[in-house]
Amino acid sequence: MRELLKIMKERALLELENTNKLEELEQLRIKFLGKKGELTQVLRGMGSLSSEERPIVGQVANEVRVLIENGIEKVKEKLKEESKNIKLNAEILDISMPGTQIEKGHRHPLIGVMEELENIFMSMGFSIVQGPEVETVYNNFDALNSPENHPSRDPSDTFYITDDILLRTHTSPVQIRTMKENKPPLRIVSAGRTFRFDDVDDTHSPMFHQLEGLVVDKNITMANLKHTIDMFIRELFGSQMKTRFRPHYFPFTEPSAEVDVSCLKCMGKGCEACNGTGWSMELLGCGMVHPNVLRNCGIDPEIYSGFAFGLGVDRIAMVKYGINNIRLLFENDMRFLNQF
Repeated sequence: MRELLKIMKERALLELENTNKLEELEQLRIKFLGKKGELTQVLRGMGSLSSEERPIVGQVANEVRVLIENGIEKVKEKLKEESKNIKLNAEILDISMPGTQIEKGHRHPLIGVMEELENIFMSMGFSIVQGPEVETVYNNFDALNSPENHPSRDPSDTFYITDDILLRTHTSPVQIRTMKENKPPLRIVSAGRTFRFDDVDDTHSPMFHQLEGLVVDKNITMANLKHTIDMFIRELFGSQMKTRFRPHYFPFTEPSAEVDVSCLKCMGKGCEACNGTGWSMELLGCGMVHPNVLRNCGIDPEIYSGFAFGLGVDRIAMVKYGINNIRLLFENDMRFLNQF
């Protein structure tokens, strides 16, 4: 059997010398060292040897295995190096040729506006808070003092997942979560996607973006709200901008108002863009936080008061850039996006 191992070793080394491809090398490994290889067959026959011969033959077999394995590894490295050199020699690199220009991306106008809004409010001392887009009915409606017969609760207006779970219709649930988890004073803004059953037209989309703010502290009044909104509008559009507060109704604020801003085209003089009124479209809604909302979040309305406001990021982007169709913000037409 030792003579058989010697012959196998010499034959394996000879075949290794004549191997020129990695595929052939793998076949050679299987032939000699595989589960059904020649060395394995020899080792299976060791059971017929005497107890004196068995360790001697086992040692020789192990030496042959190591020798073949090392030989295979050396040939493999040699073949890989040769293959690499062939590829390098075949490649032609002309360093005088102009390089390929890498086209850089940029912020989507919506994301850019959202970040700009957040930065303005952070400079005013607000903190940025995020929340889930899939919400509970309680956080989205009940805790916000929305009556059970409010139209927004209807399945024709809201995307329900179950009877108790829905896609948030505004970012106000983030305010509820914040008031439940933190004690006043609070000064936060939250921005993100919201969802409503709206027919798509020039100014409406079933998916849109909102940014909402909340301030809760002692002795907060409507004057604080008006001053904050005025500062924000002037910081966003310029110091010459004027605001107009119109009474409105929201179930989660009392009193409530909608805010208009000067027409960006004529700056309040009156033009075709604003139908001669001097005012742009309604920009945001706001009001003093309803006492029931504070109670639902464990805050005593006899001690604390607050104000909240909400605006459509999409609408801000449309006013700022003079975009007349909200569809353009979501169609991913590069001809449109490259303008920004």
